[in-house]
Amino acid sequence: MPRTPALSAPPPGRRAVLVSLAGLALGTAGCSGGTAAPSRSSPARPASSLPSASRSSVPASPSSGLPHTTPWRPTSAEVQPAAKLRAVQLVEAIGAWPGGHGGTAAARARVAALGLATGLVSRAGPLLPTADQAALQVVDAQYGGILTRTASVLVVYRQWIRRGGAVVSGGTTVDVRLSRSGDGWTVDALHPAQPGPAATSLAADVRAALGDERIVLPPAAAADLRSGQVHTSVARAMLALARTYRLEVSVVRSGHPLDVFGTSRPSDHPRGRAFDVWRIDGHAVVDPATPRTLIERFMRDAAAAGSYNVGGPVLLSGGGADQFFSDATHHDHVHAGFRT
Repeated sequence: MPRTPALSAPPPGRRAVLVSLAGLALGTAGCSGGTAAPSRSSPARPASSLPSASRSSVPASPSSGLPHTTPWRPTSAEVQPAAKLRAVQLVEAIGAWPGGHGGTAAARARVAALGLATGLVSRAGPLLPTADQAALQVVDAQYGGILTRTASVLVVYRQWIRRGGAVVSGGTTVDVRLSRSGDGWTVDALHPAQPGPAATSLAADVRAALGDERIVLPPAAAADLRSGQVHTSVARAMLALARTYRLEVSVVRSGHPLDVFGTSRPSDHPRGRAFDVWRIDGHAVVDPATPRTLIERFMRDAAAAGSYNVGGPVLLSGGGADQFFSDATHHDHVHAGFRT
């Protein structure tokens, strides 16, 4: 059973981890259905006040036709707010620009202004489409893994671009790899999600999950389901949970590390056998104000829906052998993994 490396400190549970932006380094690993190898992967307000990942309306700017967006910023409840902030700032800098500032050269200038390597722009892929203007809203930033000196931050975003008079919406997930540099974090690499093309036919449960209003899917996660590369056990569990909860998914298959971060053990995510949830019934998992009982109940219901490997900010008792786990990586989301 995939497990994360041992923590260097006890899991933070539902306590707010009050650290400075430099943060206290906690050794932990990636999502147990989770890539040490390259992946294919609260805003000035708390994360719980961000727009929903999909099926949400974002006010449009009358001048450009693009929506008004809000910079995403971590809260003090994060384990390593500085790592998340650095990853998100890079994605926001590359993926949003005013009219007349599109293209690679302008993106490099924006990245240089952050004090980061301009070569990162060459790995931006779908984050930097050809367009006259772009707006970007980060939906969530969650850990793909965090160790003492390295981290994976999965930045889930929606993007709107204007070409001429037409506005097109899209977005994906980027696995941002970071390392500690002195008192801060620097970005080493970007790995945008690669969901693959849509399948010609889908299983009934997958189609139902795609159409369920109580299952909120960001762009890459929805594309994963449409690709036909996600096991029906995942879709069935989502549907079962949606009968009780409104679940906002962050990551399914693509955009997640290939292996459990810091190990050579394959993650369940790239094999289409896991999903992560960052918000339950409107309550962000990372928010210390979220009722602990809600998260505990959701984790137990995920296990009852068929997950053999449920991780989150709360270490639960019972279940099968090591069915439940908790570590700093899963302080900000609930992971549900499946054998088939």
